[in-house]
Amino acid sequence: MKSSVVVGLILIALGVAALVYKNISYSSEETVMQIGPVKATAETEKNIPIPNVLGIVAIVAGVVVIAVGGRGK
Repeated sequence: MKSSVVVGLILIALGVAALVYKNISYSSEETVMQIGPVKATAETEKNIPIPNVLGIVAIVAGVVVIAVGGRGK
């Protein structure tokens, strides 16, 4: 399999994943207060939204890469 086809399939898969999962969430631990050896922490969950346009662009780019790679035989 040509490398352009592999790259195209990866782009399409990432685009579909971006459309299915609307955001990326992660949790981080932050120090709220520290007095000497005693430390108080809080775990917060943060979200990073993924625009739909990004997923669509990745899918289109994957299709274009596959089409261009297939022509260059």
